[in-house]
Amino acid sequence: MFKYEIIKECKQSGARIGRLTTPHSVIETPVFMPVGTMASVKALSPEEVKETGAQIILSNTYHLYLRPGTDIIAKAGGLHKFMNWDRSILTDSGGFQIFSLSSMRKITDDGCEFNSFIDGSKHYITPEKSIEIQNILGSDIMMAFDECTAADTDYKKSKDAMERTIGWLKRCYEVSKDNEKQMLFPIVQGNMYKDLRIESIERTLEYARCGIAIGGLSVGEPKPVMYEMLDTLRPYYPREMPRYLMGVGSADCLVEGVCRGIDMFDCVLPTRIARNGTAMTMKGDITIRNSIFKDDFGPVEEGCECYCCRNYSRAYIRHLINTDEIFGGRLLTIHNIHFLMRLMGKIKDAINNDRLLDYRKEFFENYNS
Repeated sequence: MFKYEIIKECKQSGARIGRLTTPHSVIETPVFMPVGTMASVKALSPEEVKETGAQIILSNTYHLYLRPGTDIIAKAGGLHKFMNWDRSILTDSGGFQIFSLSSMRKITDDGCEFNSFIDGSKHYITPEKSIEIQNILGSDIMMAFDECTAADTDYKKSKDAMERTIGWLKRCYEVSKDNEKQMLFPIVQGNMYKDLRIESIERTLEYARCGIAIGGLSVGEPKPVMYEMLDTLRPYYPREMPRYLMGVGSADCLVEGVCRGIDMFDCVLPTRIARNGTAMTMKGDITIRNSIFKDDFGPVEEGCECYCCRNYSRAYIRHLINTDEIFGGRLLTIHNIHFLMRLMGKIKDAINNDRLLDYRKEFFENYNS
């Protein structure tokens, strides 16, 4: 049911194009996954998401557990039917969301007690409970329950979290190993400490069946530090599995990530900044709400073939954004997701032609981060 095949490896960089087969679709990597936290990519219909070229989306266990609840999704026949999405879905375990609650949660080796951000009610999630929820959701890829730490966490606390993550992984694996319809991805932790990262991946690999994730990056550290951690981990990646860098979605980080052997990415960034009036382009992000665009009747990005750029001008979208019209955020969301799909297409072309490092140089000559 699950299979990963390497189609092409770039002779210049070692990056690869792969094909990940899941029960619902075949995904060509490298791939960016739009985030549909609450069973919806914000502002878009599933049909519009498909039109951007998206092959797989991410939804969140924590949020769907709280609303609408697993009983509702079970009655609907699972998450795919509930949201009318017939391609692959990856569900985050809820670990990162619980981490972000800070004072509203208490973590022990057994699991995590937390207060709902909705009504303050108490809940308790263990590794087994996280998998149980994801089983009900019916996602193609499930993430192991993990403990994420902030970028400035000291060594001892980072090591404790890494140890706890591995302990939780063993428990997730035991309750999911016989599930042929859903694949568990373990998560490597260790904060910004090279020795902890190496220890984490070495101890994690035995639980990886068809994919492995890198968590706890893009949590406040400078980008060069994230790249350093990826360089540290790269020699330890299994060749025959996709590698997933969690929570990363800016254009520059995607280019650098693929050059460092990453195959899968996700992030709320493109949809979040779209709703705030920012467009992603090959020359860097531009803030459409700014006055410079008030009489600019060109497309958001020259050469882009998305629905937004084919039909509407910067001046019109600026007007929509500045008058709080929902359509403005929808248009920029379409553009931003399409942009990342187009960027991935350019990266794949470079891999196919064994020139990804040349492409990276050309990209950064034009890109203003």
